[in-house]
Amino acid sequence: MTDEQINAAIAEACGWEETEPWINGDRCFARKDDPCGYRHWDIPNYCADLNAMHEAEKMLTENQDQMMGFWLSHICKLGTRWRATARERAEAFLRTLGKWEGD
Repeated sequence: MTDEQINAAIAEACGWEETEPWINGDRCFARKDDPCGYRHWDIPNYCADLNAMHEAEKMLTENQDQMMGFWLSHICKLGTRWRATARERAEAFLRTLGKWEGD
């Protein structure tokens, strides 16, 4: 998956949805839980931002968190999730939720 596809898949899992384009055709997003429906032009860059991934990981259940640890061990070959990059964490997150596309 490309970084853009990964970011979009994680954003969707975290409650973002793409809305109709805004004025000049740029992609536009809104939070499903936002009662005001504010639109944003950018979703978090989960592939490059460890803080964004930390926020995303908060939505995981305890069992999913353990599964993510398994995937991180598999992806990183380090046996520890603390050294994982944001990109590696993003892949593990999507694999945990069954939303990873590709190999």
